[in-house]
Amino acid sequence: MKLRVRSGLRDFVYIMIGTALMSQAIGNVFGSVNLVTGGFSGVSIIIRGMSEQFLGTGIPLWLSNFALNIPLFVAGGIIKGWRFLQKTFLASVMLSFWLWFFPEYVYVENDLFLASVFGGILMGLGIALVIMAGATTGGTDMIAALICTRVRHVSLVYVLQIIDAVIIAAGVFFFGLPLALYAITAVFVATRVSDSLIEGAKFAKAVYIITSRPKETAEKILHDMDRGLTGIRATGMYSGDERMMLFCVVSKKEIVQVKDIVRQTDPKAFVIVSDVREALGEGFIENL
Repeated sequence: MKLRVRSGLRDFVYIMIGTALMSQAIGNVFGSVNLVTGGFSGVSIIIRGMSEQFLGTGIPLWLSNFALNIPLFVAGGIIKGWRFLQKTFLASVMLSFWLWFFPEYVYVENDLFLASVFGGILMGLGIALVIMAGATTGGTDMIAALICTRVRHVSLVYVLQIIDAVIIAAGVFFFGLPLALYAITAVFVATRVSDSLIEGAKFAKAVYIITSRPKETAEKILHDMDRGLTGIRATGMYSGDERMMLFCVVSKKEIVQVKDIVRQTDPKAFVIVSDVREALGEGFIENL
């Protein structure tokens, strides 16, 4: 029960911080230079530009973002169930709230490249935190998910790419090709940053140690690093000798210490280190 409460609190904090960062990228970086980066944030920037042109006053980004999501959440609740939408609804509402709450401030003026890179970094960090909380901010992600419930042979990523491409193409029509190219740069940066943060949070190293001194090596790793190991009996197919192969998973920072221990206990040991994309359980992320 305590673990569930702690996990829920962590997700809430991630959503709060993540949507705040996204709002800064959308409202005070992309929005200030009309970079249409896809998603409902891009649609909101287009709507503001159109309303300024035809009505003389721009519709606020928070208002259009919130209004666009309302029919989607109604449809999503009917099709996929309201439980599916809980965290995503919170993230969507908070993104609109932060867009309304924070005052307008232009971080970057007259430098589209810097705006696309800096905005992409802020956006990537925000998206990663929201995804790590098990949510999205609705928008085109929700549209893609709803389409895939009806068209099952098409992947969600493919549908999302098509939708965002259409939105960026609309940005070309309203704001010109150069801005669209900078928008693509911003999307690339945001994707790289979010992917790196998401993978880095759960990234680990798997170590296989083939040694003639398994007991001493295992005891030193257990004592010095407080890391568990698994012993696997292995047979050398060339020599026919039986040996104990040690297997353990450690964080990236601990891999140097493991190699030092092996070097001390058995300099002739054979060590294999490989990447682990995700490690869940005691000593790592406890959200099994």
